[in-house]
Amino acid sequence: MRFSVVSSTALLATYTAAAPTGSKRDFSPDNVYFPLSNGFPNPSQDQILQIQIEGHGTLPNGPPPPTLSSEGVTNLQLIALNELFEVAYFTELVYNVTNKVPGYDLGYGHEYVLDSLKSIVAQEELHLLNANGALKHFNHDPIQPCKYSFPVTDFQSAIGLAGTFTDLVLGTLQDVNQIFAQSGDAGLVRAVSSVIGNEAEQEGFYRLVQKKRPSAQPFLTTATRDFAFTAIQSFTVPGSCPNIAGIKLKTFKPLNVESTGLKPATQNIKFSINKADAGLYQMDGLRLVYINAQNVPVVKKLDNVQMGADKTTFEAAFPFDEFRMNGLTIAAVTQGKDSFASADEVAAAAVFGPGLIEID
Repeated sequence: MRFSVVSSTALLATYTAAAPTGSKRDFSPDNVYFPLSNGFPNPSQDQILQIQIEGHGTLPNGPPPPTLSSEGVTNLQLIALNELFEVAYFTELVYNVTNKVPGYDLGYGHEYVLDSLKSIVAQEELHLLNANGALKHFNHDPIQPCKYSFPVTDFQSAIGLAGTFTDLVLGTLQDVNQIFAQSGDAGLVRAVSSVIGNEAEQEGFYRLVQKKRPSAQPFLTTATRDFAFTAIQSFTVPGSCPNIAGIKLKTFKPLNVESTGLKPATQNIKFSINKADAGLYQMDGLRLVYINAQNVPVVKKLDNVQMGADKTTFEAAFPFDEFRMNGLTIAAVTQGKDSFASADEVAAAAVFGPGLIEID
C-alpha cells in the first residue's frame, strides 16, 4: 500500500510537466474517426471478443426486456450518441499518449496511464455495442457516428475535459434511469446502473491525475437528457451526424462560461451568448439558473449585461458558500419563471445552455 501511495504521488508530479503546446493533433485531420482498425462501430464477432479482452469484461448476455417504450428508445439513442463521441475522444487521446505527441509525454507513469486509457476505450466500445444492439433488437436504427472536433492540445486539457463531460454523463444517466423506471422499462435500469458505476470509476481516475480528491461530492450533480444532447453536439462537426435528427431531444443555444480559474468561493461568474441569439429575447426577462448536486436549482438575475460586437456578456452571482457548490454545476439561461423545483423544470424553460462549471 505504501508503494502505491508513493508511486501515485510521483506519478501526479510528472503530469504537470506535460505543458500545453498550442498545436493540434493529427490523429484525424479530416475529423473522421470511424471505422477504427478493429471494425468498430461494426466489429465482427472475433473483433468483439478482442474488445472484451481489452475491456476486461463481456457484453451482458442475459435476455433483453420484452418491450421498450418510446422514451426508452430515446434513452438508448442518447447513450449511443454519447458513447460514439467518447470512443472517438479517448481513441484520439490514446493515440496522442502512445505517440508522445508534444504535450502528451507523461514521463514516469506513462505506461500506467496508457494502459488505463486503452481499457476505457474498450469499455466505451462495449457500452456502444450494448446500446445500439438493444436498438436493433427492438427494430430501431442504430446511431451512427458523426465527425468530431475536440478543443484540446495537451494531456492536461484533455483529461480535464474528460472529467467534465464524464461528470455530465453521470448526471444524465440518473435522468435516463428515472425515465426508464417511469416508462415501464425497469428491466434496463440495472444495466445502466452498472454503467454509472463504471463511469464513476473512470471519473475517479481523471480526478486523481489532476491532483483532485477521487470523489467530488456526496451526491453527484444531476442533469437532463437535453443538456447532454446539446453538449455532445458542441464536439461534432455541424451537419455530420447521419441520423441525429431521429433523437427526439431539445438542443439549446450556446451558453459560454467566460470566467476561468474559478475557486471554491462565493463570486460573480461571467457568461456570454451570441449577440444575434440574445436579440431574440428580452434580457430582463431571462434568469441564470444553477443545478448542483441533488439540490433545488438556484436562480439568479443577469447583472452587468454588455452588448458587444458579436456577443452579449453578463454576470450572475454564484452562491458557493451558501450551498457548498463543489464538483459540477450546470448553468442554463431560462425564461418565464423565477423558481424551479427540479432540473427537469429548468430544462423545460431553458433557452441557453449548458454552461459547465467545475469547482474543486
